[in-house]
Amino acid sequence: MNIIYIEPYYSGSHKRWIDSYKKHSNHNIKILHLPGNKWKWRMHGGAITLANQFLELDEKVDLILCSDFLNLPVFKSICKTKINNVPIVMYFHENQLSYPWSPEDKDIVLKRDLHYHYINYTSSLVSDFNLFNSNYHLKSYIDSIYKYLRKMPDFNNFESVKEISEKSSVLYIGCELEKFNRYKINKNKSKPLILWNHRWEFDKNPELFFQTLFKLKDKGYGFKLAILGEKFKQYPDIFNKAKSYLSDNLVHFGYCDNFEEYAKWLWKADLLPISSNQDFFGISIVEAVFCNTIPILPERLSYPELFDIDNNPDIFYKKDNELYQKIKNYLQNPLKSNFKHIGKFDWNSISDDYDLLFEKLKAK
Repeated sequence: MNIIYIEPYYSGSHKRWIDSYKKHSNHNIKILHLPGNKWKWRMHGGAITLANQFLELDEKVDLILCSDFLNLPVFKSICKTKINNVPIVMYFHENQLSYPWSPEDKDIVLKRDLHYHYINYTSSLVSDFNLFNSNYHLKSYIDSIYKYLRKMPDFNNFESVKEISEKSSVLYIGCELEKFNRYKINKNKSKPLILWNHRWEFDKNPELFFQTLFKLKDKGYGFKLAILGEKFKQYPDIFNKAKSYLSDNLVHFGYCDNFEEYAKWLWKADLLPISSNQDFFGISIVEAVFCNTIPILPERLSYPELFDIDNNPDIFYKKDNELYQKIKNYLQNPLKSNFKHIGKFDWNSISDDYDLLFEKLKAK
């Protein structure tokens, strides 16, 4: 089966996802892409550039797979003759309707722009199938479309939401987990090592994470701290404050230069407190948990679904002010790991599910 993947934002988790699937799939996958920057322009103009690339292809296409950054109505209108009856599947890593925008974004102050909502909405309407990386993501997207359409003055087209919902389902993200086993090391029995291994961005709520650690330090609780993750040109200032205030606790601060270094820190870590305000899946958490790091998770977003809240209720907290108590309890009496199910997200386990699903979607 020949799959063409269309990606206007070929970077980060989008790039890792499709590159890994291509490596593990039994299907032939060709990737058409643009650089992963200037995200707003990618959502507007990327469809035109990629449509022209698609029109130049001369191989047979059985299925078109694209990410949520593609303005599908534009792409489809340009390529309609070549597409013909080839099914188009859109994979939602995130969406602009329920994703919180950066407080630094000027469009917030200017009280604009809902057009990125409209691109996602109309794209999911004209696609043949929509796939989401978690049940939480799918539900929040459908709910957000209703909220979006209610803001419109008339002819709200609420019936379109049902149409989108009926052709949407969940396909969890595949993760390269087994490669972590090559770097497995025993955890140190001294002070517990607390880990941060996410992007240095506002939606991960680093303010709550670090303020909680400041309080623990002030109360005299001992711990070590490793801060990993990707840092961009602009990032929350709390990281600079933490580097100074927690200098005695820090054993690493900054992006890891290579995978081996990253993997070893995950195996060394004991505790992963999560403070995020937004997460449609949580790859960095899945990776750390695979390396036997205990997560402490808010009872929201995708976490109850992915980390089995019914069998692991002790690792969840409901209100932000409970995070301090959860970490404190762990430092006094460490929890044990019970996350054998995490292996199901490894590409070696999940790639066959992808292949089979795309074969079924092609046959519909």
